Amino acid sequence: MTTEARVILSGRPMKLGQLLAIADGHRVELSDEAVASINESRAVVEAALVSGEAIYGLNTGLGHSKVTRLPEDQLQAFQELTIKAHAGAIGPSMPTRVVRAAMAVRVQGMARGGSGATLACAETLVAMLNAGVSPIVPVSGSVGAADLAQMAAIALVAIGGGEAEFQGETLAGSEALRKAGIPALRPQPKDGLAMIAANGIAVGHGAVVAQRARADLELATFAALLSLEAILGNPSIFDPAVAEATARPGQAEVSGHFRSLLRGSGILDDGTPSAIQDPLSFRVLPQVHGAVWEFVELAWKSVEDELNAMTDNPLVSRSERRVIHNGNFHPMVLALAFDALRPAVAHLGQLSDRRLNHLWAATYADPARVAWGSPNHGASLRYAAAAEYADLRQLAGPATLDIPPLDLGIEDHATGAPISVRRTDAALDHLEAILAVELLMARDLLKSQKPGRRIGAGATSLMAVLDLVVRNEASASKVHELVLGAVRDGTLRPAP
Repeated sequence: MTTEARVILSGRPMKLGQLLAIADGHRVELSDEAVASINESRAVVEAALVSGEAIYGLNTGLGHSKVTRLPEDQLQAFQELTIKAHAGAIGPSMPTRVVRAAMAVRVQGMARGGSGATLACAETLVAMLNAGVSPIVPVSGSVGAADLAQMAAIALVAIGGGEAEFQGETLAGSEALRKAGIPALRPQPKDGLAMIAANGIAVGHGAVVAQRARADLELATFAALLSLEAILGNPSIFDPAVAEATARPGQAEVSGHFRSLLRGSGILDDGTPSAIQDPLSFRVLPQVHGAVWEFVELAWKSVEDELNAMTDNPLVSRSERRVIHNGNFHPMVLALAFDALRPAVAHLGQLSDRRLNHLWAATYADPARVAWGSPNHGASLRYAAAAEYADLRQLAGPATLDIPPLDLGIEDHATGAPISVRRTDAALDHLEAILAVELLMARDLLKSQKPGRRIGAGATSLMAVLDLVVRNEASASKVHELVLGAVRDGTLRPAP
């Protein structure tokens, strides 16, 4: 874990890159400004308590019990009960990186000043992040109206319960805190609700998936580039005038990127392309990849906006010094953005799958080109790619419309945000698997062509990286595994 680098939370909006840095192990610090914001927000809650006004989750029950007033001597105990009662997530554990991101999301929410949590809440989470105490958080349990069950798994460790990973071991939460030298939190009125009533999982996981989607769009560009070179495709589709004719920023961005990668390629020479027009899976690369670029950026922005929103219910308005009941815990834009991203991702996979057919035809057009018994990894994996595309296509449907009414009909709408993000993550698994096959099949075809064939700077660099990754491995499935590993650790990219 990185101990030197740090991210300072000031209470002002933060960039998604800062959140991802925390997820990757950077230390966290609360600035004096953030501490003042948290304390000022808490003072509003304390004043509301004294006033005797009925405030949800502070001196009333939760959900359908919102009309039940709590005796004053039960307010603190109720906060711990709130955490324990909501810790009902199930399934395998979420990755440590996502859990760290979720914790940082909640600290940022407190630093923004809308939660009314005590400073001790934020300081406990910061201490856990900096010491490397990572709660065990099951993957399933949130319907996207605040990630209550999963955030409760985090809060449970903060108060000395649950389980956590610490220094490579899974320990009881109390033991992890003890070894890290962190006192267990004693939640004060509203602290329990403030710890769990947040979209930390949807936002934290969303940040990780949005970052991955950016990288996978680049991977799709690399695969398409090698295929275009392999079939002597026509590069006129990337002409600046074509992008200017649509005025779509994504198309312009993608076209410019392809032109830079094609620098020095023989297909840029007059008369070299094999046809005046290629099949649509090649010809519409700027339009489809450009559209995906715009949806990836939409997802990125939706996560960053949600990260910096004040989403607590009840919400503390420091400027007006009052507590307001509201529905800001509903991350609808984020949920819809990821629901929209999945069919966009499926289109990337569909184009790749269609191009594989053309690579297959080119590979076997001349039987003499394929030596009997020689390894042809891409062709061997073609059917697996088709199966992966079928899985990818099934994930393209919406996740935001499927949550049933809950809690006696009081909670009769939900966003499904964390489910949408999780399905998008799964879709990217399948996309990467397809693109790895395309890279290998295009590589095989390029290697079978006559010596002296001039390919561009991007393809030349990618071929060199693939040669290092594949080495002399004969097993097609093992080669595919090696390429996926290079994709996921960032090795597979052309030299600058």
